[in-house]
Amino acid sequence: MRYKKLLFAVSAVVLTLNNAQAASAVDLSSYSVSATYNLDILNGISGGISGLEASAVTYAADRNSLFFLGDEGTGVIETSLTGQTLGYMDFNWLGTGSTKNDSEGLTYIGNGKLVVSEERLQDAYQFDYVNQGTATLANNFVSMSDTEVKNHGIEGISYDSRDGSFVTVKQDSPEAVNIGTLTFSAATGGLPSDLPKHGTSPNGGGLSTMVAAFDPTSLGLSTLSDVQTLGILGSDDLLILSLGSRKLVTADRSGNLLSTFDLSMVLPNNGIEGVTIDANGTIYLVAEQLQDEFALGGDMSQLIVLTSNISAVPIPPAVLLFTPALLGFMGLRRKAKNN
Repeated sequence: MRYKKLLFAVSAVVLTLNNAQAASAVDLSSYSVSATYNLDILNGISGGISGLEASAVTYAADRNSLFFLGDEGTGVIETSLTGQTLGYMDFNWLGTGSTKNDSEGLTYIGNGKLVVSEERLQDAYQFDYVNQGTATLANNFVSMSDTEVKNHGIEGISYDSRDGSFVTVKQDSPEAVNIGTLTFSAATGGLPSDLPKHGTSPNGGGLSTMVAAFDPTSLGLSTLSDVQTLGILGSDDLLILSLGSRKLVTADRSGNLLSTFDLSMVLPNNGIEGVTIDANGTIYLVAEQLQDEFALGGDMSQLIVLTSNISAVPIPPAVLLFTPALLGFMGLRRKAKNN
């Protein structure tokens, strides 16, 4: 009888742990803006790195820092979690076929490696970050589509370290949320001879298995601007940003809307285009500098920090409860065997 009671107690704690894991997905209703910071422009530095028109941001867990870039494709900038510049790296687009260098997506995959996506070509490039170095993007790339989409292509890319998969979002015409794996390799044989106006992917490169995850019209967003997997929190859910709707949402991988954060009053005159999240559940957004009649000149892109008033990952307490119960159960089993 004692075994049955203890087994029931252990089972109850395991159920609590499972429920804690299920509850660890981000609930945006608990979030609020806690800080905003200016991001460096770095004009004239090295090859002309520019932090203007910030379009993507990613969290580097093993560095506890952020990387962001502007949509002119000049390079990537590393910052602290409060926006202080730590370093930068230039991009060399030679051989990629890109004529616009329209970098809109960025994700960190660990060990100093990042992946940047080009909107119009729907290509992704992997590179090793070297402070004050230059990344030759054609050396390690993959094309995710042969379709010319002009300014309606990939706006965001995110890596899930749990299984090595990527998730991308396409802005509109039509919207798309795709998931799959990407294998990177160098360009071979140069560019096709029929180079169209907006560029084309070079010959060679790696392989893509990206397929539609779900129909994003179920989210009710007018555009898709960035995506962030929540694997860092042990969740399958996605954070999806919409510049057109001025909203941040969470959704599961079947396209069910889970929670919403209204961005309409958060820097309402700045275009918010990038999102990422750290291991504590803190959310970071990047916004372009003011470019309307309110701009004074010298305006900087912005880092926006959202924090929750509840714990994003309530798993450790359940683990602490589970461990002594399990040890007690194992001890009773050993005692019974000795008798």
